[in-house]
Amino acid sequence: MTVSRRPEAMQVFTPIVINGMRVKNRFVRSATGEGMANPDGSASPRLEATLKALAVGGVGLVISSHAFVEKRGQARIGQLGVHHTGMEAGIASLARAVHAYGGRFVVQLAHAGCRADPAVTGEPALGPSVPADPDAPPCQAMLAEDLARLEAAFGAAAALCRDAGVDGVEIHAAHGYGLSQFLSPHTNQRTGAYGGSLVNRARLLLEVLGAIRGRIGRDYPVLAKINSDDFIDGGLTAAESVQVVSWLEAAGLDGVELSGGVFESGKRNFSRPGRIAIPDGEAWYRDTARAVKAAGVTMPVILVGGIRSLGTAEDLIASGDADMAAMSRPLIREPGLVARWQSGDDAPAACVNDNLCFAPARAGEGLYCVSEARQGDRNQPA
Repeated sequence: MTVSRRPEAMQVFTPIVINGMRVKNRFVRSATGEGMANPDGSASPRLEATLKALAVGGVGLVISSHAFVEKRGQARIGQLGVHHTGMEAGIASLARAVHAYGGRFVVQLAHAGCRADPAVTGEPALGPSVPADPDAPPCQAMLAEDLARLEAAFGAAAALCRDAGVDGVEIHAAHGYGLSQFLSPHTNQRTGAYGGSLVNRARLLLEVLGAIRGRIGRDYPVLAKINSDDFIDGGLTAAESVQVVSWLEAAGLDGVELSGGVFESGKRNFSRPGRIAIPDGEAWYRDTARAVKAAGVTMPVILVGGIRSLGTAEDLIASGDADMAAMSRPLIREPGLVARWQSGDDAPAACVNDNLCFAPARAGEGLYCVSEARQGDRNQPA
């Protein structure tokens, strides 16, 4: 998409304030599993350099990868942790690295639920219920004491981040991880207070928000990431998502990031492979963002999923469909993408959407664009 306006006249480059947190533009680095933390979950120099590059590259709001709030909620090796006070110094270093270049830094708080890796945690995975699929990895249903422990862990992690100088936190309730599992009737087979109806399935997420507010008060930015749709049979629907977002705002949430899909969603999940048509194939969850706005939600809406051009990012903001535009894979290949666009070079992101970048990150080897690395190898003299 060709952009006719000069960058300084575009709304996507204007500031936004979220519960006192002033962000210099509307671009967000959506939480991306980097696989760069130290074995104990603490921040490493390599992770700090990765986040610094995003701030240098013009991203207004940098959100960390999903950081586990308790050890038994860890999804994989190399994942960032905020599960005890020993993590605070490293988190503070990440915040300083982003702040030094004018960015704002938010830590995404997460619990993997049934997607936790017992080989890493040393404990059985715990989620909403025993999986209905006999071929699914084993998972035990959380008891009342497990739910209370999880809520307290989110609250403690938020307080740690605040004390470390982080600008805000984001609750991870998307993509089939722990809180997303509770929201989805596909994975939540509970009866009683935390299963069945939507109000029951959303109860844990709302209680987590309450636990966080109980620890850090009302004057600290708290966001949440939620699926616009699970895109699986029997999963969370778009209409249900809109309702949950409305409840979250009423409960004191400051902003919501809309994504979509779970690992079982195939080509309709959050990492859809293949070239994206510009502009028609961009902004996958825009309809749900519109529905959220139409439902009367006034807190900022962050939209992620398939944004690859400056024109589409600007149109999202100018139209009012969203308040911020988030990207993940494009910023793996081009951490300086926002600065490039702001300089006047409005060529679309170079990301080719082959998803090769996920493999080394999930293996704990670190995040990088595999395609770019291979291309560089081919260009080296023999």
